[in-house]
Amino acid sequence: MFKKSLLFTIFIYSCYISIAQKGTVFGSVYIQGKPAEFVTIQIKGTSMGTATDMNGSYVLENIPYGIHTLKADMVGMESQEQEININASQSRIKLDFELQELAISINEVVVTGTKTFKRKSETATIVNILDSKTLNNLQVCNLSEGLKFQPGLRVETDCQTCGYSQLRMNGLAGGYSQILINGRPIFSPLMSLYGMEQLPVNMIDRIEIVRGGGSSLYGSSAIAGTVNVITKIPKKSYYEISSTYQNTDGANDLILNGNTTWVNDGKNAGISLFMNHRDRDFYDANGDNFSELPELKSTSIGANFFVKPADNQKLELSISKLDEYRFGGEMTEKPAYLTLQSEERDHDIWLGSADYQINFNDDNSSFITYAAFQNTLRKHYTGVFPDEPGDIQSHIENPPYGTSKNVTIQGGIQFNHRLNDFLGGKNVLTMGTEYISDDILDKIPAYRYLIDQTSKDWGTFFQSDWEILPSLNLLSGVRADKHNLVDGLLISPRASMLYKLKGTTQFRLGYGTGFRAPQAFDTDLHIAFAGGGVSRVQLDKNLRQERSQSWSASVNYDKTSEKYIAGFTIESFYTRLKDAFVLENTGQDDFGEIFTKRNGSAATVQGVTLEGRLNYNKVIQIESGFTIQSSSFGEAVKYIDEAPAIKEFVRTPNTYGFANINLNPNKKWAINLNYIYTGAMKVVHFGGAENFSENVIITSKPFSEVSARAAYTIHLHNKYGSDVEIFGGVKNVFNAYQNDFDKGKNRDSNYVYGPGLPRTFFVGIKIKAE
Repeated sequence: MFKKSLLFTIFIYSCYISIAQKGTVFGSVYIQGKPAEFVTIQIKGTSMGTATDMNGSYVLENIPYGIHTLKADMVGMESQEQEININASQSRIKLDFELQELAISINEVVVTGTKTFKRKSETATIVNILDSKTLNNLQVCNLSEGLKFQPGLRVETDCQTCGYSQLRMNGLAGGYSQILINGRPIFSPLMSLYGMEQLPVNMIDRIEIVRGGGSSLYGSSAIAGTVNVITKIPKKSYYEISSTYQNTDGANDLILNGNTTWVNDGKNAGISLFMNHRDRDFYDANGDNFSELPELKSTSIGANFFVKPADNQKLELSISKLDEYRFGGEMTEKPAYLTLQSEERDHDIWLGSADYQINFNDDNSSFITYAAFQNTLRKHYTGVFPDEPGDIQSHIENPPYGTSKNVTIQGGIQFNHRLNDFLGGKNVLTMGTEYISDDILDKIPAYRYLIDQTSKDWGTFFQSDWEILPSLNLLSGVRADKHNLVDGLLISPRASMLYKLKGTTQFRLGYGTGFRAPQAFDTDLHIAFAGGGVSRVQLDKNLRQERSQSWSASVNYDKTSEKYIAGFTIESFYTRLKDAFVLENTGQDDFGEIFTKRNGSAATVQGVTLEGRLNYNKVIQIESGFTIQSSSFGEAVKYIDEAPAIKEFVRTPNTYGFANINLNPNKKWAINLNYIYTGAMKVVHFGGAENFSENVIITSKPFSEVSARAAYTIHLHNKYGSDVEIFGGVKNVFNAYQNDFDKGKNRDSNYVYGPGLPRTFFVGIKIKAE
């Protein structure tokens, strides 16, 4: 009896000692002397952590006795670590942090590569970022202009009349890349025609880019890579308004932007609003009274909301309305159907999304449910005024006006779970399922043109993000898709490995697969002019899905010191397409050229992308990227009868790149110089214009495009704490622009290459306050 009592007493005492041998750490975090909210405080090597409140304060309790390292972490700031020793004499410790802004963004938190939030240097896939500050320094107006300043990416204008543009990533055309809005694939094939120009820059918080196969996460079309446009969400209360005037050889362009954000005192709810209005004139490069840049009139408004019902829950909602009118061709006030040649587009677009997340199990698990949609209504005209009296009468009685309706709906669920002890390491498991439907009806009765297409895809994905060692990470996953236009189940595996060396260098190896469904994409929905008629794309009746396999290898190095950060990235890539989609000229009808989209044998894209970066004391910052590549089909493709078949991809240069220099000599001046290089490429040219009669394939000359911007900020010492920024500059200083455009109404509108904008002067003013 005595022994039992003694053992019981020892057990109780041991429990008491165990419970008692725990301490508390508390303190505050500051940025430039001000309390910082939402800073993560983590005890390294454990799952214990918290975040600072609105006063910058934090408390961590029940910390076992011993030596621990606390890490303070926040996006855009340099992480800071401090060591503590909790013992009987120091069981309650006050520990403050003072965070410094990153001299250059090399280790931000990203989400696109894994569908979970993670530091750039810790992801097994390379994720590049364009933030709103960089977009502002570059003086870009929309998404299209911003994406030019990323390695491996090139934005090209593909229509002389309507200004349709597309993104090429690692040498593959627009239909091989997936553009996401807040992580959701609602950027439909129809929206891809003009959508990159329709998303204003002041709507964007940042852009995350992942090059390489991503179908294992995002489904159909993510073969070349993924671009995730993340819109501005409420973080703090502020407002900003700006006005910019641009002039392109007499063509006026006025842009008005406005943003405001409100966050409540409890920091658990907020709203962010934006508006944009643009009014641009025609621009005629060769004096034939037909535009090379279309007239634009657009208005965009939108809102993002968030609310936190509890500390472990968050609901985000977004809604945007984009209205755009564009008109290109003969520069006249006449109705479109009476012009000699023109394209008229009137867009009415709605975008929206909702995301709900709940964290549980000590923040080791999270459940996310989401839904998104886009709805596009478009009225359009594409026509050439006939020459013959009978044809003129028919044209006037039945002009080629058309309508488009496109609805995209997406929804899904995702579950994340962190295993803190997985075979000696850590692992974050991600699984989910999602459904997307895209319905498009596009018709022009006068041309007997009709696209009535519905695509539905149900995808289920699983991913393991395994930290085998602090220096070694293995990311693997698989996705199964059931697409209504494809027989059977499509399986897309993926694997990437990251090895970190001495905190400065990361080595990555990656493999990914992907597919494209046999459907109409952006290029297929574009009707162009050629030889006095209109050219259209039709799908081969036996068209089947296209599959891909991609490999990549890279080394990333960044050296930091008190005054500078310098680094480079070298990435090699190889993509093999099976049953690659090709376009071939298959004849004519009463209205013009017909191209058929069919399966070819195979195609290969391979190359190397080089990146360099330098930041000295936040005074000078340099970023650059250059790609050397080749793109070719396994079998030669016949584009026109008059020229031999070729294996090379058309409109795809083998070399291209950019450089971006920011100078900040003091807090008032900000100067930007940037450069875009576009190498020579093969371009198909259909004859019929008054200055060019033959059908040929030409090799374009290379282009070097230099732009400059300078801004001066005036700090107003008023109760609102406002700043006024006055800026100006020149885009394409040396006017490196195509000089052999077709002339007249019978021009080939697809014969356009090189920079998208000639020399353009701009000035503006911005007022902002926090």
